[in-house]
Amino acid sequence: MLGNRPSQEWIAQYATSHQHPANRLCHTFGIPLILISIAVFVAGFFFHRLWIYAAALFIIGWIFQFIGHAFEGKPPEFFRDWRFLFVGVRWWWAKINGRA
Repeated sequence: MLGNRPSQEWIAQYATSHQHPANRLCHTFGIPLILISIAVFVAGFFFHRLWIYAAALFIIGWIFQFIGHAFEGKPPEFFRDWRFLFVGVRWWWAKINGRA
């Protein structure tokens, strides 16, 4: 899915457009909110009205992302290549593990 480029190369490119501390902070919170929203949405198939919380988490997560890019002064990488939607999660994981 990510082509013939290694994961570290994708993460490095992603990191170059996420240098501003406010953008990095916004992504540190926004990415997990989006991921949690997906899990809550799936749980909503079994528990009534959870989709409302899933939608709220999803929207708040994306608000954090775009606020961060306003500080950065650059558009999100996925505007140029949709695969960066998945790289953001890998960058976040590398960041919390001290590798990004």
